[in-house]
Amino acid sequence: MGRPRIHDQHTRERLLERAAEIITTSGVRALSVRSLASDAGTSTAAVYTLFGGKSGLVTALYRQAFERFAQSLAEVSSGPDPVDDIVRLGLAYRRHAVADPNGYRVMFGDELRPSDVPRRAFRAGAQTFDPLLDAVRRAVDMGRFPAEPSPEAIATALWANVHGLVSLELGEFVPPSAGDTADVFEAAVRANTAGWTAMADARK
Repeated sequence: MGRPRIHDQHTRERLLERAAEIITTSGVRALSVRSLASDAGTSTAAVYTLFGGKSGLVTALYRQAFERFAQSLAEVSSGPDPVDDIVRLGLAYRRHAVADPNGYRVMFGDELRPSDVPRRAFRAGAQTFDPLLDAVRRAVDMGRFPAEPSPEAIATALWANVHGLVSLELGEFVPPSAGDTADVFEAAVRANTAGWTAMADARK
C-alpha cells in the first residue's frame, strides 16, 4: 500500500481560497506562508510541497482565477449577431465577478499586478480578452460597428465599461436609488453597444 497523500487537491484549494482573501483585502505583501498555512489549517510544508513557495502560490492563484474566468466566457457561444454576443459576454463577465469576487480582484484589482507573476501566466490571462475582441472584429466586418477607432480600442472601451460597473457593484458603491444592479448593468452594456452601432450607421 502506498503512502497516503497528505497535501491533496482539497488542501490546495483551501490554500488558494484563503490566499485570495488575504491578497484582495490586504495585498500581496501581507501574504505570509506561515500565517496562510495556519489560517488554512495545514503546515508550511504543504505550501512548499504544492506551490514551491509564496511566488508559486501567487502564480497558481493568478492562473486559477483566469482559468475560471475563461471557462465562464467560453459558455457564451458565438451567434449570428456579434453585437448580441458582446452583450452576453458582458453579462457573463458580471455573473462571474459576482460569484467569485476574490478571484475577480485577483485578476483586475489593485493588489496583484501582472509584474507579480511570470510572463507566461500573464499572457494566458490576457487571452481572456480575445472573445470580446473577436466579437468586436466581427461586428466591424459586418458594418455593425465603425471601422475607426480600431477594434482593439472599441473592445477596450467596452471592457472598461463593464469593469467599472462591476467594480462599483463589488465595492457597494452603486446608489440604492439606481435600482436593481443587474438591470442597471445590462442597460449600461446595451447602451454602450447601441452607441457604437449608431456611430457606424452615421458613417454609412
